[in-house]
Amino acid sequence: MQEHRVSVARTARYFTLGSLRGAGEVWFACHGYGQLASRFLEKLRVLDDGTRFLVAPEGLSRFYLSESPTERRVGASWMTREDRLAEIEDYVQYLDAVYQDVFGSLDRSRVTVHALGFSQGAATVSRWTGLGRATVDRVTLWGGEFPPDLDLALETVADRLRAARLSLVYGRADQFITSKVVAGITERLRAHGIPCREVPFDGGHELNATVLRELAAP
Repeated sequence: MQEHRVSVARTARYFTLGSLRGAGEVWFACHGYGQLASRFLEKLRVLDDGTRFLVAPEGLSRFYLSESPTERRVGASWMTREDRLAEIEDYVQYLDAVYQDVFGSLDRSRVTVHALGFSQGAATVSRWTGLGRATVDRVTLWGGEFPPDLDLALETVADRLRAARLSLVYGRADQFITSKVVAGITERLRAHGIPCREVPFDGGHELNATVLRELAAP
């Protein structure tokens, strides 16, 4: 048996909230495992105050969340462990394409770019910031891990992450991102000279409106 590869064009979608006119910030927000971009973006509506343009790309792999014939809800994923390197390369290129599409009608020099990733989306925006062609000014990893396989020994990757204001946001009751996990992430980042700010809050594996407003504050 031999494995073969072929590149194909496909249609991907993203959702936006707010207006480009007068926007001083553009936020690229990547959802978690099993979510859809439109529903995730609704949770960020608290940031839509006329100064921000919010962009929510959707993971390229959709699937049914339940086998129930009466409730066929759909979610999306950024990647799985199967053929993972190809999936990572695909979604980095996809996010670069979304970035280019947005800035086809907006002067990049006029705005600050913020990448926020929730849960599985945290690893997604980390890889995009380090490996993609986009210039990201701020990165927020919310309730998700920094990918352990992202090679910080590569100066191009480390430099891009150093240039971004990196924040780790997590609920103190989050069953996935515990204090031990956070300590491991911060230790690794700081060992490579990548500063990061911890933002804990009282809650679990969820977004928090108050913390979102605090992150958006100048």
